Amino acid sequence: MSKQDKIQIYDDSKIRTHWDSEAEKWYISIVDVVAVLTDQSDFQKARKYWNKLKERLKNEGNQTVTNCHQLKMPAADGKMRKTDVADTEQLFRLIQSIPSPKAEPFKLWLAQIASERIDEMQDPEISIDRALKQYLELGYSENWINQRLKTIEIRKELTDEWKRRGLKEGIQFATLTNIITKAWADKTTREYKILKGLKKENLRDNMTNTELILNMLAEASTKDISEAVEPENFEENIIVAKQGGNVAKVAREELEAKTGKKVITSLNAKTLLEEKMAKELKDCDNDKKG
Repeated sequence: MSKQDKIQIYDDSKIRTHWDSEAEKWYISIVDVVAVLTDQSDFQKARKYWNKLKERLKNEGNQTVTNCHQLKMPAADGKMRKTDVADTEQLFRLIQSIPSPKAEPFKLWLAQIASERIDEMQDPEISIDRALKQYLELGYSENWINQRLKTIEIRKELTDEWKRRGLKEGIQFATLTNIITKAWADKTTREYKILKGLKKENLRDNMTNTELILNMLAEASTKDISEAVEPENFEENIIVAKQGGNVAKVAREELEAKTGKKVITSLNAKTLLEEKMAKELKDCDNDKKG
């Protein structure tokens, strides 16, 4: 999922959203909203409800439905599939056609989502503070969170550099990221995720402190080298990506030689948090016995 794509949570339900930076508006999966308003845990039933409602509104000449369009969003099977979406203004109108006691609280939530994004655009520190709070609630340590937030900054600097070089988001960014990862970790992004037992989860969210630091070094080095040599095409950017990744590889191999331990491990966030909780429970039991 790209930075513009985000899973929003409403009352324990997942709402797929996409931020259009050019139009400066949210696009939201209509069927996800229908599932919330109709209390449908069965996604297929929610889809059927929306299809019938869409057909009825079209027959009534409802322009809101006519103006809705589709975007590719992650489906339950992890694949990107075309999904009917609407902006917040269109959704407010559609909600009027769905009798539900959740309609009013959902509209308030929808308005808040739109407002928060505008606030974040005016003051990026707000989004960083929100991310910090979310990671703390998930049980991550403050030290890890600081490292993770730094990776976001470094990554943004690198992608900004790629954009300046005329590279396109999507396949080119993904290819270069994969090359950097392979260079420093000796694993492609997919191999790295398989090692950690991940599927749709974010790889960086499941790295240890040391892995995060080396990944940052690889991406920061790639950005610095790019600024120095000024690659003119995608092929030259591939060379730079390998060079940036190799800087971190040297650091990784030296660290492993000094410690006798592998940096790249199967540890993921779930395992680390479970171990942390188990330790806290054990310490609590020991305190009670003492």
